[in-house]
Amino acid sequence: MGLDSTIQVVSSVTKDVDSISLPHDLLQSLDQHTPVVVRGTVKARQVPKSTQSSKDASLATGKTTIITGVEIKLEHITPLNSFPEDLIVTPNTIFPPEQRHLQIKYEKSIRDALKFRSKVARFIRDHLADKHDFEEFETPLLFKSTPEGAREFLVPTRTPGYTYALPQSPQQYKQILMASGIPRYMQIARCFRDEDLRADRQPEFTQVDLEMAFASDEDVMSTVEDTIKALWAKMLPSAVVPAEFPRMTYEEAMSKYGSDKPDVRYSSEIRRAEYMLPVDLISKIGPLRDPIVEVMKLPISEDPATTRKFISAFMDSPEAQPFIDNPSGQPGIFIIDSRKPLQGLQPFGFEAAEQLEQTLDLQDGDLLILQARPNTPFAGGSTPLGNLRLALHRLAQKKILLPPPDSRSFAFIWITHFPLFTPTTVDPTEPGQSGSSGLKSTHHPFTSPATPADVDLLLSSPLQAKAAHYDLVLNGVELGGGSRRIHNADVQEIIFRSVLGMNDSRVDDFEHLLRVLRSGCPPHAGMALGFDRLVAVMLGRESVRDVIAFPKSGRGEDRLVGSPSKVTKDQAGVYGLGVVGAEGEGR
Repeated sequence: MGLDSTIQVVSSVTKDVDSISLPHDLLQSLDQHTPVVVRGTVKARQVPKSTQSSKDASLATGKTTIITGVEIKLEHITPLNSFPEDLIVTPNTIFPPEQRHLQIKYEKSIRDALKFRSKVARFIRDHLADKHDFEEFETPLLFKSTPEGAREFLVPTRTPGYTYALPQSPQQYKQILMASGIPRYMQIARCFRDEDLRADRQPEFTQVDLEMAFASDEDVMSTVEDTIKALWAKMLPSAVVPAEFPRMTYEEAMSKYGSDKPDVRYSSEIRRAEYMLPVDLISKIGPLRDPIVEVMKLPISEDPATTRKFISAFMDSPEAQPFIDNPSGQPGIFIIDSRKPLQGLQPFGFEAAEQLEQTLDLQDGDLLILQARPNTPFAGGSTPLGNLRLALHRLAQKKILLPPPDSRSFAFIWITHFPLFTPTTVDPTEPGQSGSSGLKSTHHPFTSPATPADVDLLLSSPLQAKAAHYDLVLNGVELGGGSRRIHNADVQEIIFRSVLGMNDSRVDDFEHLLRVLRSGCPPHAGMALGFDRLVAVMLGRESVRDVIAFPKSGRGEDRLVGSPSKVTKDQAGVYGLGVVGAEGEGR
């Protein structure tokens, strides 16, 4: 019997005035939810036939488990603590974040999610150890500041001017383990990043971290794929999971879906269209010279009026503002209507309208959207039309114009062949690799070029180089990413200095890693899965906060304990720090 089980305790008193009724009287005097210890006699419970069906029903609906076979005849009861008289608990009570302990205690869905999370962690550990020979190692949480990508949390020390940094990931330590003769490492690791807190972000989070020596990209991907399939079979046996996870290059994902984490459950694909369109129409779509023009069809309704109402409401909403303000031009919107000339495509002209109709199989009520973008290689994680595609799909599903995806269907896909580097604005005040070249590593600066040909491009055409980098995407959510690592110190230093443009001081921050790589480090590759996100997706939760015992708020606060807390002058003085008050005065 677990802590979520219920067993009936029976207490009664006879009408005999001489009977001893102290336990019964004490039981009646206790407030609900008081923790107690009871002592009594366990006996078989007689369940009336009239209540049998309702008891069975309660068991079947996933409520607290009821032990129906036995009951306890009360002989002694001892309260262990009191329960506040002014705290009212009903099935409809909603507790605020400041009372997270009561949320967990009285909301079974939260407890179920946390227990599910625990089982997932245990399964992953056992599977990686038992089937794939991984060993678990803890890596330090007090690290040093190195320019990997995100902003770090710094931890001051009592040595003036010196700080630790909380790790963004165990990346460098796990590479050091590979050079230390550890063949396969894993850890369910705590990580820290001081960044914006979207629904899928927390300042401290958990990831399933793994690394393999003498391994290729394929070795890591097949290991992770096997683990994910086994996990789904164990925890979600009725789910539909592909026998083999499909693969798609970054270029293909951005071209077809406008995203490097495509939700392939939505069938509407993006196509190039500028070759079909008249020049005067292209000039009206946006201010760009020689743009790429993309087109997407969305079958909202067979009734053009319904489609027109839908898209008009969207374009008038605040959600549409980023698309309206797009410097490359607003989306061009057309509705297929057979009652109008050229089915509503008059601006296209006869030839282009006919070609579009045949290419996209246009039907009455279809929504057709054109969007211009610069005629340059893809960079970043999405395009404006890709973002619009997702926004319109979700709104159409919300308004029941399009069917929602099957909740049992999980569309896994690997995204590969990312660009090794991405253009960036040089800003020394921003976190990152702090280089002067105007480039940053797409994944992280330890990612290996995909092929020897990509190594040759490092100094001549770095933006053309592809990375040995792979992401696992599920239903439009990035579950995790990994790469083959650079194990040659000379190549690593070339990327630091010559490609990213790091100065000597920043390269010195990685001196420990370069020294390790020069000590006979073998080839190695690895990956990290966002554990909070993984559990949230498995349970169909919108936010990772729903599957974390003590999540931070959108402002990075734990309202239960009141963190972060204000540092006092005395505390700051120990660490040689000054305190800036609300008035901005240094003290």
